[in-house]
Amino acid sequence: MFDSIRNHKKYLMGFLMILIIPSFVLFGIEGYTSLNEGGAAVATVDGKDITKTEWDMAHQQESQRLRQAMPSIDAALLDSDGARYATLERLVRERLLAAAAGKLNLYTSNERLARELQQNETIATLRRPDGTLDVEAYRQLLARQGLTPESFEASVRADLSQRQVSMGILASGFTPLALANVSLNAFFERREVRVARFAARDFASQVKPTDAEIEAFYNANPAMFQALEQVDIEYLVLDAAALQKGTSLNEADLRAYYDQNVGRLSGNEERRASQILLTVPSGATAEQKEAVRQRATALLDRVRKAPSTFADVAKAESQDTNSSANGGDLGFFGREDMIKPFADAVFQLSAGAISDLVETDVGFHIIQLKEIKAPPQRSFESMRAEIETQLKQEQAQKQFSEAAETFSNLVYEQADSLKPAADRLKLEVRTAKGVQRQPLPGATGVLASERLLGALFSGEALDKKRNTEAIETASGQLTSARVVQHMPARTLPLAEVREQVRERLVAQRATELAREEGEKRLQAWKGGGADTGLAPAVVVSRENPQGLLQPVLTAALSTDPKALPAWTGVSLGEEGYAVVKVEKVLPRDMRNAQQLSQEVQQYSQWWASAENEAYVESLRERFKVRILVPEPAAVNAAVR
Repeated sequence: MFDSIRNHKKYLMGFLMILIIPSFVLFGIEGYTSLNEGGAAVATVDGKDITKTEWDMAHQQESQRLRQAMPSIDAALLDSDGARYATLERLVRERLLAAAAGKLNLYTSNERLARELQQNETIATLRRPDGTLDVEAYRQLLARQGLTPESFEASVRADLSQRQVSMGILASGFTPLALANVSLNAFFERREVRVARFAARDFASQVKPTDAEIEAFYNANPAMFQALEQVDIEYLVLDAAALQKGTSLNEADLRAYYDQNVGRLSGNEERRASQILLTVPSGATAEQKEAVRQRATALLDRVRKAPSTFADVAKAESQDTNSSANGGDLGFFGREDMIKPFADAVFQLSAGAISDLVETDVGFHIIQLKEIKAPPQRSFESMRAEIETQLKQEQAQKQFSEAAETFSNLVYEQADSLKPAADRLKLEVRTAKGVQRQPLPGATGVLASERLLGALFSGEALDKKRNTEAIETASGQLTSARVVQHMPARTLPLAEVREQVRERLVAQRATELAREEGEKRLQAWKGGGADTGLAPAVVVSRENPQGLLQPVLTAALSTDPKALPAWTGVSLGEEGYAVVKVEKVLPRDMRNAQQLSQEVQQYSQWWASAENEAYVESLRERFKVRILVPEPAAVNAAVR
């Protein structure tokens, strides 16, 4: 397919121009964009559809985020029906909270959005030595995620607004102590139990399978004895981290950077100020706002004539309830801790000076600067390693950005070999054998990339042995690979896997024997037989499981204690079987006052979360939420 496109590129472009231009004339650009907005509805929220296209896009973004956060995550898990359905539920919840925020008139101001973006650690790394944001690097960072600055900032603003829907409930959760103790006492309850284990391995010696039984088991379970589809590959990696290691800097560059940025690198300056605040009520008229301004102007004239009275005036007149009692004192703070107009005014003042009126969304501020606390200047020697690392990162990122387009073009245009790109960019062609469709256990780096493996096992790569496109396998990393040899999946011959077949058959029958013996002994003990064979009694709880396996502990704590002793049996799968005897039910261990307080606080948070979920459920009814695709059976079973 790609050969045809390459060989007839000019004709294809001409045909597309003939096809597309009249369409634009007839239908306009909106007609084309509307085609991409279609797709079957998979859910509705407040009468508005969520389409399958939107669902697919949301799941792709969620999968990419999880792969970046957990490179070793099982790719099959991300592509499962359960994972996709979970993405749809999250998307529905986001749309529901957005609808509720709109109806409740909850919004995020520009100042609140700015504070949120300033606290973003990733964006902070894009700041230049003078503290300004590298806008182009910011755009590139977002573009790699399929976003623009406008769309990203709109999503952050929407997220902040949506949080307000639930914050009132989550922040006000309260549980009476008596009610909390009822639940906590049950949760931390202790039980005295005795356990008998029937391990499958102890019954393995009793299983003597014949050749005929081994062959029958092999024929009945061919999927257990397959060699999975594999490929041997070559691959090429363009990596900003590797470029950084090869970057060298001279002493003069490091010294010049230090001299230009020593103030910023030594730490953030903090200032201590006091304020007098006169608030402007939400929805105030222009006349009301002007009246507040005139009153503030009068107070400003008053404190400028007698600066020593600032604290007394703040106590009497300021409407900031948090600081007025302290004479308006706000303590020390950094520039980023305050909204921009306030911070700009404070950091322009000299110690003891009083500002002009400062207007913010809250009202009018009069500010007096009390103290300036500048961090001690750090020496070049103490910062040399830090500066070198930062400059190397910047240079490596620049080199990576410059080389990325060349890398992408070469692996595509000369798709029969990775060598031209390797020679041009001085990269090493690496090899790997036995690569499978899913990352192998413990796989790291590019061979754990679901996107790269998916491209390698596409028809184009397998059939024609062409390079994959340049794929982003990590932040600051591009990879292209090609298949050298393809080995399809096949069932291994019995002669090659006879011992594996025998081991699986023995394990299966040993497990059955362990279960049968455990069930027989359980019935005998329930009938009054001597309980020899049970381990000595131990006291267990959720806090102290005493080494019990989780299924055994769960059974011990959930068995009905109305008639003691209580008996139950527990299947341990391939591990065998266990019998549990509950002899006593004991109250939880004593707690000191601090522990009790922490437990009640944690319980209150759980309760607040439960109340919030109930509130969200009521919103689902109010905004007529409907999910139109069936819930996967695996998810359904897990919930139940």
